[in-house]
Amino acid sequence: MSQEIEIVSVGTELLIGKTLNTNAQWLAKRATTLGLKVNRVTAVGDDVDEISNIMGEAIQRGSSFILVTGGLGPTFDDKTLEGIAKAVERDLKIHDLALKMVKEKYQRYVEEGRMEKAELTPPRVKMATLPEGSKPLPNPVGTAPGVILEYEGKTLIVLPGVPSEMKAIFEESVIPLLRKAAGNKTFFETSLEARGIVESEVAPLIDQTMHSNPYVYIKSHPKGEEKVPQLELHFSTTAEDPKEARNRISRALIQISELIQGKGGKVKLLKGEG
Repeated sequence: MSQEIEIVSVGTELLIGKTLNTNAQWLAKRATTLGLKVNRVTAVGDDVDEISNIMGEAIQRGSSFILVTGGLGPTFDDKTLEGIAKAVERDLKIHDLALKMVKEKYQRYVEEGRMEKAELTPPRVKMATLPEGSKPLPNPVGTAPGVILEYEGKTLIVLPGVPSEMKAIFEESVIPLLRKAAGNKTFFETSLEARGIVESEVAPLIDQTMHSNPYVYIKSHPKGEEKVPQLELHFSTTAEDPKEARNRISRALIQISELIQGKGGKVKLLKGEG
């Protein structure tokens, strides 16, 4: 099974700069550490046609998983499922299990004294109205269920935009699917600090090291000014065997460290994760 993912973040607040897209960053990090490859991250506003277009493009590009966040709530601007339904040419229908999930949540809120009535008003029923063929994913934190839909060999997973709800559903219902797709893949990363050498001088050293270590990706991040040069070099790789992943990174670290020191720079290992 393919191990590639696209992430689509829905919300006009992302496009006007009101909200930082932390959901996409978190999902990309989690997916990568599970051994999958994130091919693209897209943000789109609360517009049915725009959502439909973006989803259609993502489906055509062929990633096996498309993770969508935002726009599952009860308000007028929560249009994600409507846009997805249009993209996959399926009707929106009330899903019995999803409706049961929503009803039980509101009943619990009444029992907790958070509201007076658990009436299933149209905005609340809206959260249980899914594209045909979808299945709801339990929301341990909030009200709106997540949604999963299989379409043309792709798995569309739709999560709420509220970070705590998105993370809870992902950890409980999505991780098992991604782990199965990733198999035994292991992601490993580490960072090296380089001082006393500017980025333009490090660039050919990175190229040389990556050429010698084709499975290792190295990205430079300037941390200081040119007159007081300081760089973070981030190394990452994905391998079937954890030992092999670490060995790849170690070889690349040794090579680039020697090259930087040969240019008069200094290096320090910052961190490693797997």
